[in-house]
Amino acid sequence: MISDRQILEGCLKQDKQSQKLLFEKYSGMLMGICIRYATDIPEAEDILQESLLKIYLNIKDFSGEGSFIGWMRRIVINTAITYYHKNLKHKHYVEIEELYTSEAGDNSYQGSRYTADELQKVLDLLPPGYKVVFNLYAIEGYKHKEISEMLDIDINTSKSQYSRSRSFLRKKLENYK
Repeated sequence: MISDRQILEGCLKQDKQSQKLLFEKYSGMLMGICIRYATDIPEAEDILQESLLKIYLNIKDFSGEGSFIGWMRRIVINTAITYYHKNLKHKHYVEIEELYTSEAGDNSYQGSRYTADELQKVLDLLPPGYKVVFNLYAIEGYKHKEISEMLDIDINTSKSQYSRSRSFLRKKLENYK
């Protein structure tokens, strides 16, 4: 089995076999990230393709410090955000003043177990703006200030979209089973 270092060295030399090995080894994991940000599979595939191209073209910029997987994940996330900006920036834009704060209702769904596929299906129902903010905050671990800068939105908009996405998901999960 070829090591990551050998794959990296081959990719630096633009060796097609090394690029193929990188694709085979990491495309599944990277596609999982793309799916979280995309509205459908073809869109996720577009984001993945664009991300891999950026990885291949910029692999010389990977310093070797830190995680190679982390470096690639960052490229995929940034590509997904760029894709969002190009295609969906103002769709489902919500101001904080419009935020409806619901009372905590029946949380019976919290004790339930859901499969990854079931959770992904519910996440796919999120409007695109909510989905991007939810992924960046809840899954990737970014702060609202960072999200607001990445998406070029107000920090309160990030907070409201996250809150609304949680509310939306809570309702969908309550009704799912």
